[in-house]
Amino acid sequence: MPEFNQTQFINSLSNIQRLRTSDISNPSTPNHIHIFSSLPSTNQTLWQLIDSGALPGTIVIATQQTAGRGQWGRNWISSIGGLYMSVAPKISISQTPQLTLSTAWGIASTLQDYGVPVKIKWPNDLILENRKLGGILTETRINKKKISTAVIGIGINWANSVPDTGINLQSYYRNQSQPKISSLEMLAAIVFHGLDSGIKQLLDSGIESILPSYTQLLINVGQEVVVENRLGKVLGVTNSGELKVKINPDSATSKTQSQISPSEIYLKPGTISLGYGQVSKGVRE
Repeated sequence: MPEFNQTQFINSLSNIQRLRTSDISNPSTPNHIHIFSSLPSTNQTLWQLIDSGALPGTIVIATQQTAGRGQWGRNWISSIGGLYMSVAPKISISQTPQLTLSTAWGIASTLQDYGVPVKIKWPNDLILENRKLGGILTETRINKKKISTAVIGIGINWANSVPDTGINLQSYYRNQSQPKISSLEMLAAIVFHGLDSGIKQLLDSGIESILPSYTQLLINVGQEVVVENRLGKVLGVTNSGELKVKINPDSATSKTQSQISPSEIYLKPGTISLGYGQVSKGVRE
């Protein structure tokens, strides 16, 4: 089983932070890095470390996961060759969806700067050439209506096997003459820097400063969805992370038309499953 080179990761991160000083004025430095050949879940292990006293800035990396989790409790296939990393950032905000959006935006936009044309599928899937490159799982603990502790898990396909709906960077690079990302360790450093940049932007300037760029990366803008038997079109995302949908009044049933129905509705994460361009169905909570 290939080993993750911690020294190479730290050196790559230092180089990236030095070259990209305009991203954030005070980039974070990993506090402790824990590397494992195999784990059930990097998020689960990081929570255990936090419960034992680990500080913000702690990172857990595994060469493979045997029980990785995605959004809404779905299994995440985590075979050897991928990047499986969890980070405990220092954060104090009230809304978990804003943390998810800013993290996805930071990672996607940084990967784009390194020549990987990543897009986002709401709220936090990383899409490359209409297939899933990676995903992000944000877990938080709340104290007095503020996030007291957060763990952000990132899984990105590097050289691992993937299903038909997935893609890894190595297969993408077969058609590229000069890939800018040369190793799994460099990919991890880019992802950490992107995550750090997204969170710092959120804390310094608010979600309003991120949403326009996030929306530009969103593959779902313009996508048709059906909500409560009404046809709508995705417009973007609200400040609280909800999907903004404009309802077509001509598509409503007679029962719905007799009611006062909004022309624009907002869907919480988990209330609708978005595919890759087809009409998606969901319910409103």
